[in-house]
Amino acid sequence: MKNSGDAAGSAAASVMTDQEIVERVKAGETALFEAIMRRYNQRLFRVARSILGNDGEAEDVTQDAYVRAYMHLDQFEGRAQFSTWLTKIAVHEALARLRARRRLVEIDATSGSAEDAMNLESRAPSPEQEVLTNTIRMVLETAVDTLPETYRSVFMLREVEGMSTSETADCLDLSDDAVKVRLHRARSLLRKHIFAQTGAATSVAFQFLGARCDRMVATVMERIQSLEDQPAAKTAKLM
Repeated sequence: MKNSGDAAGSAAASVMTDQEIVERVKAGETALFEAIMRRYNQRLFRVARSILGNDGEAEDVTQDAYVRAYMHLDQFEGRAQFSTWLTKIAVHEALARLRARRRLVEIDATSGSAEDAMNLESRAPSPEQEVLTNTIRMVLETAVDTLPETYRSVFMLREVEGMSTSETADCLDLSDDAVKVRLHRARSLLRKHIFAQTGAATSVAFQFLGARCDRMVATVMERIQSLEDQPAAKTAKLM
């Protein structure tokens, strides 16, 4: 593939289908791959982060997924949507990273370093962790306060105080079955309340826009250009 450098073509790509862009990239208009990245940066970042739980690793995986997708565009046969094919590559990369991380943790645990690191971290939470903990606590407390008293008391004793079903039943003069039913309903109401408070923010959580998106595009395009000097790298199977 050769970079056409056609800026007008890149602009037009915003209204093109994924398949149209892929076919033109395969035909030599490498610069159009940027449109694919800007279209799916946030999705790939979110799915990678959901698996890895770490922004930095998620960004690395997203980069690797794009490079692998570019290297193996000829293997995309169109049986599924391109976005699905691309997302599966990101998932595959993230899971591979997760397995590698777990192997390292197992090795570290043998020498006790992993346990020491966990103990150290638990003794010294970061300011960000403290803010997050306090925010979650306030959201939960507000949600619990909205519960009807009959459900709230059961939830407090079972979930907050950690009492058993039988102990809770004894304290509230209820049957075990009544405690279980009320706890189930309390949890359901809490989920609805918390989602009502935070649901509007769900679609904007873990955003990958602006400078982060630009940085990802620039880095991946540099890696793709370097691949142009290594045509043999494209002969390997994707997965």
